[in-house]
Amino acid sequence: MPRRYPEAATVVPTKKLTDLFVERVKAPVHGRVEYFDAAFGGLALRVTEAGHKSWSLLYRFGGRLRRLTIGDARWIKPVQARREAAAALERVRQGVDPSVEKRLRRLAPAPGTDTFAVMLEDYLNRYALVNTAAGTYKETKRALERDVLPEWGNLPVSAITRAHAISLIDGIAANGAKIHANRTLSRLRHLFNWAVERGRLSASPIAGMKPPTKERSRDRTLSDDELRWFWSACETIGWPFGPLAKLLLLTAQRRDEVGGMEWSEIDFDKKTWSIPRQRAKNDRAHEVHLSAAALEILQTLPRISGWPVFTTNGRPVSGFSQGKDRLDAAMLVAKRAELGARAEAIPHWILHDLRRTAATNMARLNFPPHVVDKLLNHVSGTIRGVAAVYNRFEYLEERRAALEAWGRHVRNLVSPAMANTLELRA
Repeated sequence: MPRRYPEAATVVPTKKLTDLFVERVKAPVHGRVEYFDAAFGGLALRVTEAGHKSWSLLYRFGGRLRRLTIGDARWIKPVQARREAAAALERVRQGVDPSVEKRLRRLAPAPGTDTFAVMLEDYLNRYALVNTAAGTYKETKRALERDVLPEWGNLPVSAITRAHAISLIDGIAANGAKIHANRTLSRLRHLFNWAVERGRLSASPIAGMKPPTKERSRDRTLSDDELRWFWSACETIGWPFGPLAKLLLLTAQRRDEVGGMEWSEIDFDKKTWSIPRQRAKNDRAHEVHLSAAALEILQTLPRISGWPVFTTNGRPVSGFSQGKDRLDAAMLVAKRAELGARAEAIPHWILHDLRRTAATNMARLNFPPHVVDKLLNHVSGTIRGVAAVYNRFEYLEERRAALEAWGRHVRNLVSPAMANTLELRA
């Protein structure tokens, strides 16, 4: 049976690629032709009109079809080509892209060269780790090591050009991650500016480079109806993302702060949750009042000494994207159960919109902006400039009242009877 490979020049029947066949195969009249090996899937012999013969392997990595050139068929026999193809597929199984690995080996710098990999490690350890919040450092390290290091790791710093940056950023945007492309460019700008200040570069190769995508500030909040469907969906998906999402809504704190919550940070007697500065995004410790609704959720969760609140293996929970997908699906089920099977899909929203929803509704409940800003642990809020320097009051009682009122409002939406019970307890 013939095989079809998107990168192949021609569709041809597979053949047992023997020494004799490789030696005697004729060149095509025009272009090139590829013969795929019947004994090893993905291994191909490419023959050009000039008579050049070479081995290559087609494989998938990260969901994409990739090609690894193995070498000239004059010097590499079919047995050896199969051996090298098998070794490459083993690297794929281990999570390594062999074509990228080969390119990096080819670009390996001379000993002592200041490469991007060396500069990035210095930047992360000497600057980002010391001068940015733990969450910011973690995300910066993850993004640059995942998206940039494989492409530029062995490049000398002085050899990185604007063309390199444009190719990298446009590639990220072309994969559908347009906002992430903007963020990557911003992180690279900080990195290169640091390198210029340190004298490792005379000028930044991305100075003046504009983000590939124009951003608009988000204004999405969930309506009261959507909050009911959201709460129902949380009940449906259950542990751990169901209760975690509920606490995102009730506390109005950030995703990673709630996701990394520790039992030791919670004081059930005082009804408070203390977020340490190393876990807060703005590097500032923060105390959050736990409303009756929030406490009720926490008191029902499984507790293992020394483990985070939301965990299945002893480490803070991950996989938020998959959790959000399940939440979306369950919300639509809840909506259609109420409005009928033809009800339209719920407009797109992200987990951070829960924080905005809580803040907006607390304003609706007549709590002033400066109280909500303090509750959200915003560094730059309504109290700014000289006023921020002198006004160190934390508005703890006002924040407590706001979160209690918000908790009652949510409970009244999702279960009026339960809301009355909670209010009596309070």
